[in-house]
Amino acid sequence: MEDWSKNFFEVMETAVLEVENFFNEMAEEISEVFDEWGKLSEEITEEIQINIIAEIDEYLNDLIDPIIEVYLDFDVETQEEDIDYYFVDHVEPTVEKHPACRGCTHYHGQVYGGNLLVCGMHPYGVEDESCPDWESY
Repeated sequence: MEDWSKNFFEVMETAVLEVENFFNEMAEEISEVFDEWGKLSEEITEEIQINIIAEIDEYLNDLIDPIIEVYLDFDVETQEEDIDYYFVDHVEPTVEKHPACRGCTHYHGQVYGGNLLVCGMHPYGVEDESCPDWESY
């Protein structure tokens, strides 16, 4: 009877070793599959990034180039006026533009959306050289 129990434990030990080897081999195979999958996903991600960046760059060029061409086609005088009103927040009255407003307490001179608001009573300024609503500071 001792042989029987000895053989039983040897068979069980062999079975345990075989199962352990099986799981070790499976773990190695799965690890290799995940490594290959990771390399493939990195390659795909890199290619997608390169393509997306190239497409975005091309799209922006297609979008911006016509705007630049239209802007460059404008007359130099028009460009200077646009630059004054689009990049400046406050415009002071001069001898050439809004001379009646110089020194007036009502003068506003702020630019909103590219439009100059001269004052509340005369939003676009007065045509004459003097203003009926002019008041000193």
